[in-house]
Amino acid sequence: MNPTVFRNARLVLGDEVVEGSLAAAGGSIASIDPGHRQGAVGLDLEGDYLLPGLVEIHTDNFERHLMPRPSVQWAEMPALLAHDAEVAAAGITTVFDALGVGDADPDSLRGSTWHGVVDTIDTCAREGLLRADHHLHVRCELPAPNTIDLFEPFHGHERLSLISLMDHTPGQRQWENIDVAKVYYTGKKGWSLEKFLRQVEHAAELQARYADPHRQYFVDYCRQHGIAMASHDDTTLAHVEQAHAEGASVSEFPTTVVAARAAHERGLLTVMGGPNVVRGGSHSGNVAAADLARLGLLDILSSDYVPGSLLSAVVRLVDDGILDMPSAVATVTRNPARACGLHDRGEIATGQRADLVRVKLVDLPDGRRQAVVRGVWREGERVL
Repeated sequence: MNPTVFRNARLVLGDEVVEGSLAAAGGSIASIDPGHRQGAVGLDLEGDYLLPGLVEIHTDNFERHLMPRPSVQWAEMPALLAHDAEVAAAGITTVFDALGVGDADPDSLRGSTWHGVVDTIDTCAREGLLRADHHLHVRCELPAPNTIDLFEPFHGHERLSLISLMDHTPGQRQWENIDVAKVYYTGKKGWSLEKFLRQVEHAAELQARYADPHRQYFVDYCRQHGIAMASHDDTTLAHVEQAHAEGASVSEFPTTVVAARAAHERGLLTVMGGPNVVRGGSHSGNVAAADLARLGLLDILSSDYVPGSLLSAVVRLVDDGILDMPSAVATVTRNPARACGLHDRGEIATGQRADLVRVKLVDLPDGRRQAVVRGVWREGERVL
């Protein structure tokens, strides 16, 4: 098999950026050749950056395609194919489809069964219809009465690689500020003010009844099946200590510096949102991701609700002098891959999967730079 050669590239390696070429064969990176060779053959990248394929471990994007408007459910296959094309266009070659399980609201997507969605992912992957490599990240809403029942289609599934434990009860964690929660639920979810106030009152009752037993169920499940576990929206030292004692390896979206520092001290990797970096802060009024990066407390970036935010956030962190290019790229490649037990991808190194992204940086009128994806390869095969 003839290798695919990428030449005249800026290769973003683990700890440096070098100009040179790369050869891929058999789905893996066969060789890396710094420098320029006269008469070299292969695809000329014209000085563009060549990055490892991005690894996205927490995105709500598939859910957005499944329910594009409140109470409007879309067919599974077109939703999946649109989501897959969008993440690939953002340079993501490995995606953990984050699917929320459990909701007391009967009109919600997360209160519905996931059987059809899981079957659709399996079918499209088997038929070779997907550009990205799809894994499952199940987000378990602990206070919801139906969480364990709705988890059933994921039980023992080979794509299940990450479980996160969530509690969105207003008045704590992400929604410590009730007024911010009100804006979110009445705006994005289309709730009336009356419905929001009703749900706030009911949420506290559900939390008291279901959160602790459901938490123990999923902690035991992760231990028994060797599934990576993440805590969600840690705010206090007690939140982090509980997650660490239960075996969590990841702290998703800590809302305070106190929680992020405590997570780091206990060996948990912190995940923050790419949109948080790009917007300059959290839409929920919590700690800014860039501030955590300055303190050395940011390990992984997630695109959360905007797939294209990953590369935009990488460029913002570099241009603002917070991280160098290899360190910023690691937050969207090597670090998330290793956090979920994927050791065959996430880095440009010999023997790693040839998941690659060609990126051009374009100067904008406001003095910033925009990352533009010009090509994506998964295991050496071009998918975009």
